[in-house]
Amino acid sequence: MSRFIVVVACAASSVAIADTRSFRCKNDLIKLGDSKAAALSKCGEPVFKDSFCKKTDPQTFTPSSSPSSSGPTIVVNTACESVDEWTYNPGTGQFMTTLRFESSALTAIRYGDRVQ
Repeated sequence: MSRFIVVVACAASSVAIADTRSFRCKNDLIKLGDSKAAALSKCGEPVFKDSFCKKTDPQTFTPSSSPSSSGPTIVVNTACESVDEWTYNPGTGQFMTTLRFESSALTAIRYGDRVQ
């Protein structure tokens, strides 16, 4: 009896895990690494767009012409990286889907609430 419950629990949990490497919209598929232009042409306009700046870590460099390791260090601080999140409503009974783009490439697909 307890073995049956474990099997059912495992089967139910595997159904809840969605493949977040791709998203089917209309009759096409958008996948991680695709561009915003590809997403727009395959999926159309999203119902919501959000853009923000994600802070990046400063990078440090020591010029190779420096004769010693105690030479000058150059710190390059890029203020932020542009991030865009596009939300799609695929229709009744489906899940709201947010595509996240960093440096104009699709980096994440998140599924939200089911559309009523």
